[in-house]
Amino acid sequence: MDPRLANLLSEILPTHRFYAKKFAGLPLDDWTKLPFTTKEELLASQAEHPPYGELLTYPLERYTRLHQTSGTKGSPLRWLDTPESWQRMLGSWRTMFAMIGVTPADRLLFAFSFGPFLGFWTAFEAASGMGCMCLATGGLSSGARLRMLLENRATVVLCTPTYALHLAQFAQEQGVRLDGVHSVIVAGEPGGSVPATRARIEEAWRARVFDHSGMTEIGPLAIECRENPGGLHILEDDYYAEVIQSTPHAPREDSVTRSVTATLGELVITNLGRLGSPLLRYRTGDLVRVDPRPCPCGRPWMRLDGGILGRTDDMIALRGNNVYPSALENVIRGFAEVVEFRITIDRSTALAQMRIEIEAANAGPDLATRIGDAIRDELMFRADVTLVPPGTLPRFEMKARRIHMQ
Repeated sequence: MDPRLANLLSEILPTHRFYAKKFAGLPLDDWTKLPFTTKEELLASQAEHPPYGELLTYPLERYTRLHQTSGTKGSPLRWLDTPESWQRMLGSWRTMFAMIGVTPADRLLFAFSFGPFLGFWTAFEAASGMGCMCLATGGLSSGARLRMLLENRATVVLCTPTYALHLAQFAQEQGVRLDGVHSVIVAGEPGGSVPATRARIEEAWRARVFDHSGMTEIGPLAIECRENPGGLHILEDDYYAEVIQSTPHAPREDSVTRSVTATLGELVITNLGRLGSPLLRYRTGDLVRVDPRPCPCGRPWMRLDGGILGRTDDMIALRGNNVYPSALENVIRGFAEVVEFRITIDRSTALAQMRIEIEAANAGPDLATRIGDAIRDELMFRADVTLVPPGTLPRFEMKARRIHMQ
């Protein structure tokens, strides 16, 4: 067993009641024999022992930070951190900033709401500790954010891919040229690694996009290196990564550590340094493909080719075809006229139907037909594509919710 895993177990057991019960009677010297952890288990623990569940290693008095998930698919998951765990996550961001070239001379604009989810809180504090000027824009309108960006000459922007596109469109409508930003760090959606979306952001901002992945309950997990765009490095100094076959109940023996194959699978993470609220063998639900090739950056860390490719629970099954939202986004964002879109899956009849609403700028009358043809040619199924008037579809600052089921 990796000695870091042995040290983790010795630190949290037996005081972490959730894992003390979960691992009772199991051989702790064989990591692959330990069961996976799921979000459903964590939520159940918090429901049974409110408000924090049996998910803490130390007495409650040692915890100073509370964050929680959005709860868009159910109850929010509350997560506490000790000062030591918090500093470990700030260290993860310092590593990521160094990888992408952020220095104390940079001015960082954080275009997100600073709500109770972890979001970019750790990035903000890590950058501030590095000596960067940090511009918090929670609660501001897009116009106010744009003014703050320009007046303070921000050089790095952190937001979701959707909001990066929205703010760039707003600037264009105001006749403002976006100059001076050299990096846009995106998270919260797979768009940062979707080629068409990424290209749109980089063209609009004339800046390099860096994709990032993290979770409230896990922490800041992965970042793209400068030398090899289109993939994410797991910060393996802080996390132990595994990949399992992407089935709802993959057996433990299917676990693959340091995979050397390019097979699609689900990412399983253990956070090594968040000792106050650790997660062991946590099924993230993220679909990934491990890149077996050495990275030009020289780092030995696991690299996820194409970043987060989708979610195990987001696959759309339509008339015998399986498609992930990121594949649809890549086709739709390939049309420069598209401003926003919404997908509705109608299962009210025997044969499910997909409807796609497109909000566009300077669109010709045949745009809907061309998008429909591209989806048919590239993804092998038909969708009902229609154009809607400007301003019809919602805009998103945080995670976009573009897919609706009926």
